[in-house]
Amino acid sequence: MAVAGGTRYDYSHLLGEQRQPWPLPQLRNAAVEIHRAYQAAHYDRAAAALPKLLAAADAYDGYTGRAGREIYLARCMVYAVTAKLLTKVGESHMAWLAADRATHAAMAADSLTAQGVAAYQAVCALLEDEQVDQAERVAISSAERLTGHAASDAPDTVSLAGALWLIASVIAARKADRSAAIGRLNTAEQLTGLIGHDANHAWTAFGPTNVRIHRASCFAELGDPYAVLNVATEVDVNALPDGLNGRRSRMHLDLAWAQTQARNDMEAVLHLQQAEKVAPEVLRYDRIARGLVRELLRRARRPRPALGTMATRAGILS
Repeated sequence: MAVAGGTRYDYSHLLGEQRQPWPLPQLRNAAVEIHRAYQAAHYDRAAAALPKLLAAADAYDGYTGRAGREIYLARCMVYAVTAKLLTKVGESHMAWLAADRATHAAMAADSLTAQGVAAYQAVCALLEDEQVDQAERVAISSAERLTGHAASDAPDTVSLAGALWLIASVIAARKADRSAAIGRLNTAEQLTGLIGHDANHAWTAFGPTNVRIHRASCFAELGDPYAVLNVATEVDVNALPDGLNGRRSRMHLDLAWAQTQARNDMEAVLHLQQAEKVAPEVLRYDRIARGLVRELLRRARRPRPALGTMATRAGILS
């Protein structure tokens, strides 16, 4: 999946050439479809559609018509999903640039929701680039701001606030701050009461089940495999809304990590197989998954056909 390499740069506006932008509904719908493909873990499909969508969004540069705010909102969606894909493949600097574009579009639209979407992607890109302190600052400030506006009749705002508290909890765990991680998880859990069920407002997958999945991920970041295994008993990934295959696979990957740490290699392989069953492309594009496969291969005392086949599909073995 060559997301960055597949992007065609178009400077026709600098050359005085006229570009015909897509109709606004087409731009919005295309952004929605790529978001859906991404959340379903169909990364190749999303990446293949991205270059044309970016060109269509950029064609609105300098637009001064009456639909200006709606155009900025649509462009924010386009740049946000671009940042998601670039983060997934480890292109941290390109992801940050896409998130920065999303931020400018969100500010121009004067939309709190759009600003929350852009902030979340900026945090993800900063984390991928190992800028942990900056990522934490953006996550906490944005989470506090959105929480201050959260209300039961604004599910997008609540969900974005919750999502930012969740990623802030992962950051705290990465910094080995167990108390802060649990406190932020609890704050997010309180916000699920305003939603009341598992949902996917503003593409956040926010709800009780996703909070539990993040709790397991935090314990993985803290290096506590047995806490991960304990939390997993409370998680029913089937409760997530349809299409959230990436979120479902994350629970299996955290369990695979925990079993690897506990040296239960067969159980780890089974969880990797479950992750791949839910999201077939995840082993090729998730660095944690690939790292687990490499570790299990390294310490295997005898050939494991299932592991070897999985490693071949992941591109680790030829």
